[in-house]
Amino acid sequence: MNRRILYIGMSLCLALALLYDTIWASEWKRVTWVDDGDTVVLSDGIRVRYIGINAPEVAHEGRPAERFGPEARAFNRKLVSQKKVRLELDREQHDQYDRLLAYVFLEDGTFVNAELVRGGYACCLFRRPNTKYDEQLLGLQKEAMKKRVGLWKGFVDQEGPYVGNRHSRRFHGASCPFGKNISPKNRIFLKTRYDAFWQGFSPCKRCKP
Repeated sequence: MNRRILYIGMSLCLALALLYDTIWASEWKRVTWVDDGDTVVLSDGIRVRYIGINAPEVAHEGRPAERFGPEARAFNRKLVSQKKVRLELDREQHDQYDRLLAYVFLEDGTFVNAELVRGGYACCLFRRPNTKYDEQLLGLQKEAMKKRVGLWKGFVDQEGPYVGNRHSRRFHGASCPFGKNISPKNRIFLKTRYDAFWQGFSPCKRCKP
């Protein structure tokens, strides 16, 4: 009986916490700092990581910037810096760095995550269980790829084959140990890097194909 009461109490606390986060996120917040193309800081100090996309890294901790990293940050800054935004949360609300995961909208309704992909400043990044806008974001990425804008202008394609994971939506080089461990039911072979991005796969962080 006591265990059941404890379980009910814990479930209630979790539900209240989720409700609080949802109500908090629905309020308008001001962006005071832009880290890079997919991460910002709000006026209350909360760091927000955009869901569903991945922008190139800027220079930090002695590491050089990735191709198009500074441009992605500049575009993100133009979109949101010192502006009010509304956050929409998904099922998983924080990442391993304790950043709040969110879809970000401006007062005029602009979907910030989508605009970065539309302009070729970021790629799609599939990550369960936060998949609400994945189909929309992939459609915009395909448009950007066809128009050769942003990252896709001067994109250097490479022949594979590459190994993709249908579940995680990551692709790997042929020698990557993670790629070798993909179960047969989830394994897919991709001819080129361009083909992998076109189908919504993101590169493995270890082998960086």
